[in-house]
Amino acid sequence: MLEVVVYMKRTCPYSRQAMDLLNEKGCEFQKVDVAADEERHKEMLRRCGRQTVPQIFIAGRHVGGCDDLYDLEARGELDALLGQKAQDSTSP
Repeated sequence: MLEVVVYMKRTCPYSRQAMDLLNEKGCEFQKVDVAADEERHKEMLRRCGRQTVPQIFIAGRHVGGCDDLYDLEARGELDALLGQKAQDSTSP
């Protein structure tokens, strides 16, 4: 199974938006609340060098934050990254 990790904060609207998109895609993911765990926050910093949330990793690859995730979706690249067949709008 594909590993998807979202470093997030419960109070962050961008974290919620990113997780909503992943849920819409039917993607299972691990939520890591960095506000509640300083060690996990340090882990996020080590992995991507960014302090803002969300920070999203798909199959070990850092894809960025919420805007980056939505950009992948807009370009039609998110489904492939998630290992899903692209949605065909002509299919029933």
